[in-house]
Amino acid sequence: MARNIQSLERAAAMLRLLAGGERRLGLSDIASSLGLAKGTAHGILRTLQQEGFVEQDDASGRYQLGAELLRLGTTYLDVHELRARALVWTDDLARSSGESVHLGVLHQHGVLIVHHVFRPDDSRQVLEIGAMQPLHCTALGKVLSAYDPVAHSEALEAERKAFTDRTVCDAAEFEQILDLTRARGYAADVEETWEGVASIAAPVHDRRRMPVGAVGITGAVERLRRDGELRPELIAAVRDCARAVSRDLGAGRF
Repeated sequence: MARNIQSLERAAAMLRLLAGGERRLGLSDIASSLGLAKGTAHGILRTLQQEGFVEQDDASGRYQLGAELLRLGTTYLDVHELRARALVWTDDLARSSGESVHLGVLHQHGVLIVHHVFRPDDSRQVLEIGAMQPLHCTALGKVLSAYDPVAHSEALEAERKAFTDRTVCDAAEFEQILDLTRARGYAADVEETWEGVASIAAPVHDRRRMPVGAVGITGAVERLRRDGELRPELIAAVRDCARAVSRDLGAGRF
């Protein structure tokens, strides 16, 4: 029979302790509760902290569960429910817009594509589920950065790479784009990530009115724009799709 790995058992016990006890615990409290030497407990805490599973309060030095662990705890349910609720609406959006549709969530400092509906024509296309997109220049990423505080922080902390000469990398200008995104309820990417490609995206909220993802269309610039402007009927279709998915997730009318 395979033996358990002691360090992993101790780390798991430490996480359970932090989850079930007071909001924050000191090193001595953790070590004594688990019967560990302070040096051993500190080593495990340091590793968990580096992985984002534990955070240390700068003022008190006490430890609490980290954002990465809390996110992992809800990712499976949220993503699968999000995909299930979005299936019909994203199919409808692809049909009405004539463009490919992507559903994305925040993951590892970027946008993870969790659902992709092909453009409804006979062109050769590649399934992009599991692909990652940057936060600062894609329409999906801008929406997440505008509505999700964690995504916002990660977009500002990350290196904002220029993919084309239209990519916005300056932090102040990026903040202005996020303000505009919140004001109008959608984000756009016109050749900021890929030459000749444009996209439009809107936020998806859950029953707590929390942002859980973004849905959008992507296609050739000449199809998404008319007279130099994004086609208003496509913007409306994307926003309607996002609202429909949000309602199915319990967000209510908005």
